[in-house]
Amino acid sequence: MRRWITRIGLGLLVFILCVGIAGYWYARPLLHTATGYAAHSACAMDEFAEADADLPTNPLVPYLRVDVDDDGARATLMGLLAGQRAWYTDGYGCTLADDAPNLPPAPAVTPNELSDVRAPSASPDVEAAIAAAFGDDLDEAGRAELGTRTVVVMHEGELIGERYAEGFDAATPQLGWSMAKSITNLVVGRLAVQDLMDVGDTGLRPEWTDERAAISIDDLMRMTSGLAWDETYDLGTPITRMLYLEPDMAGYVAEQELEHPVGAYQQYSSGSTTLLCSVLMDKSGKGPELPHEELFVPLGLSSAVWEPDAVGTPVCGSYLWATPRDWVTLGQFALSDGVWEGERLLPEDWMKQSTTALPVAESDEVGYAAGWRTNLLADGALANPSLPVDTFWATGHDGQRLFVVPSADLVVLRMGFSPGVTSADLGAETLVADVLADVA
Repeated sequence: MRRWITRIGLGLLVFILCVGIAGYWYARPLLHTATGYAAHSACAMDEFAEADADLPTNPLVPYLRVDVDDDGARATLMGLLAGQRAWYTDGYGCTLADDAPNLPPAPAVTPNELSDVRAPSASPDVEAAIAAAFGDDLDEAGRAELGTRTVVVMHEGELIGERYAEGFDAATPQLGWSMAKSITNLVVGRLAVQDLMDVGDTGLRPEWTDERAAISIDDLMRMTSGLAWDETYDLGTPITRMLYLEPDMAGYVAEQELEHPVGAYQQYSSGSTTLLCSVLMDKSGKGPELPHEELFVPLGLSSAVWEPDAVGTPVCGSYLWATPRDWVTLGQFALSDGVWEGERLLPEDWMKQSTTALPVAESDEVGYAAGWRTNLLADGALANPSLPVDTFWATGHDGQRLFVVPSADLVVLRMGFSPGVTSADLGAETLVADVLADVA
């Protein structure tokens, strides 16, 4: 009898262990999302922001263990499970990988003149607009929830307003998240002006011998590739798998099957933009230094860092860091249609084409053009009637916004950590409208 009971006990223990292991492997993508986010954030924040890692509200957060060292950061659950390592490389930031990435030296960048310009004295109206964007009329809890960290206003090429939250200043690089998609458009333009590619180019991957061969560079910029995708940050979704489980992110995206005919359905996809950057590397013959050579060096963006994946492809959908002044420099470059210090660095009318929303049979991103969002929709309506018709902007996770208003010669940047704050409550468009009322 005792032997029989012992066998039952051992069997039950084995069963529990098997269930636990099976449960862990089922939840592994979600667990690695948490540890990957934590490791990357801790590594990057330690190098760039001098602020606590921006961890989203999640029941796993209390169980995360993060260790930061000279090489980067490692995160686990309870010091044991789902370990993820982020490696820091000078000039390239932090990369999630099992082993340290092998990256070439980053090209040296001479800072542009804006980097050391004295902080401007804003007019009373611009100062009031910025104060509202920081939630000065809210109580402490409201301001904390709004989470504004930076507002920078540039008019006619000059800084006319600038403010930072405690712990941040003009020299603090900040992560733009999906604003990087808009900047990828500028990299495409840099290659186009050198005749290294055309937005209509197809046959972008050698393994695409089926209908995917019809996908063009323009389709990847406009999110109309038709590749199966799910941008929801949840258990086992493509975006989660790409960012936290795949060493070759572009290769993973390229493996996706067509879910819609090419060009017929516009679906938001960070994967499309990162895949695009691998195509740009092939077209240019350059590696992870591509954005440095094509944008950072000519524009003097000495703070800019575009973090790559484990095989060296810049994560162009998400991982671009820069100081606020370098972000507004990118906005000014777009406003000028790529003419910089008297030299045309983008094809003529590049920004007009890139910010024109085209009709598509079905879309989950109304107003999304070639990497930029545009006020003038494909049907002629305005996304925001309070803003000029030619306004376009870059947007990023947690409230990052870079507005460009060519008709007013205006660039407005708003950055922060605003999880859960709706676009309407963010007040970014109101900020732009209020500044326009003063400078018009």
